This record gives sequence, C-alpha cells and structure tokens, in this order.
Amino acid sequence: MPVSEKLARVEEICEYEFHDKKLLRCAITHPSAVEGQPVSASYERLEFLGDSILGSIVALSLYRNYPTFDEGKLTRLKVSLVSGMTLSDVGLELGIDSCIIFGASETGTGARGLHSALENVYESLVGALYLDGGWDVAERFVTRTLKPHLAADRAEHPTNPKSYLQECVQGDHGDPPVYKLVDTSGPAHEPTFTAVVIVGGARMGRGTGSSKKEAEAAAALDALERLGYTTGGVILQKKLG
Repeated sequence: MPVSEKLARVEEICEYEFHDKKLLRCAITHPSAVEGQPVSASYERLEFLGDSILGSIVALSLYRNYPTFDEGKLTRLKVSLVSGMTLSDVGLELGIDSCIIFGASETGTGARGLHSALENVYESLVGALYLDGGWDVAERFVTRTLKPHLAADRAEHPTNPKSYLQECVQGDHGDPPVYKLVDTSGPAHEPTFTAVVIVGGARMGRGTGSSKKEAEAAAALDALERLGYTTGGVILQKKLG
C-alpha cells in the first residue's frame, strides 16, 4: 500500500483529518524505516508522549465512571486497558497493522515484532492526535477504541501476577517466591519457555510462554489459584485492600 493510502486509511481509523500530515506520517513510521535519520522521523518520541496522554485519559475516565472503586481496583482496571496486549489487540482490530511503515530490517520478525509495533503506533497516534487537535480529539479516539475492551471485572484480576503473588505470600509471613526456568523448546526464532515457581520450598505453579517473563507470569497465576489467593483468576475479596 502506498504511503499516501496508508495516511488516508489512518485518518479514517482515527476519524480525524490531520492538519500536519508529516506528524501523522511520523506516528506510523517504525524506526527501522528511517535508520540514520533524526529520532523525530519515527514514532518513538510520539509514543513517549502518547503513553502519558493515554494514561491520563483512561485514569480520568475511570475516576468519573466508577465512583465506588477504590484505588486498587481503579489501578488494576487502568493497567489492563493500557497494557501492551490490549493496545496490540485494539490496533489489530482497527486495521493499523496494514498502515505501519516498516523498514527492510524489520521484515521477518513475525508476530512478536508486529505486536510491539501495534502497541507503539497506537500510543504514538494518541500523541499525534493530541498535538494536532488537542485533548478532546485524543480523548474521543481513546474512548471510542478502548470502550469495547472495558469490563468492570478486569478490576478483580491481578494485573501483575508475580507482584501480587509476592505480596500475598509475604503478607502471610512467607519467603518471597522463587522462579526457575525448567524447559525451552521449539525453533530458535519462536521458542516456548516453561517456568515453575517455588513457594515455601514447594513447587506451587507451572506456566509456559513465548518469553521467560510470560512463562513466569503464567506460573504465578497457577500458584495464585493453587494457594487460594484467586479463584478462576479473580482476586478473592479477603485479599483486596
């Protein structure tokens, strides 16, 4: 797809016509496409700005719409909405994947590279919308695109399983959990990791993932269930602050 068509398509996705087309182009340009050029030529700086704007928009929206939620629930709900996984899914649903301008060096990175790029471009578009049209324009885009993913029950799930497991275990006067990588399988370009978590000297959880971080998080979720800190992935009320 020619760049001009990509720009037009992104404007359709954003439901906004940019005054500064150069700003829009930067927002969808992967660093690999502008190697050797100033950092402002890609989405990196806009991503930094967009991350903060996005967080503020979501925080304000949740504060207004969930008056009975305490800080813990609001935080869990916010983190789930602005997580890389959610933003990547939203970007894919919107069709942003076909609009990103990649360089040759990024070809072949597969799903993992696209996942990261989708997250980054979503945030950079929020930053670009804010700079070009102001807060209201950015807020409309975020509200419209994230609303389908907003569910109050997300506030009942641990956003960081490893941190929550450590909090629960140490709160019960135990030693912090210990993670061990026990297996790596699959091709070199797409490995699968398996990790276990040891609590109180006993293996309490096991999990797999495409990275060590994902495997450890999965192991922590398993341990939370086995130890009774969550049920069906939902935090038990007795453990809510």
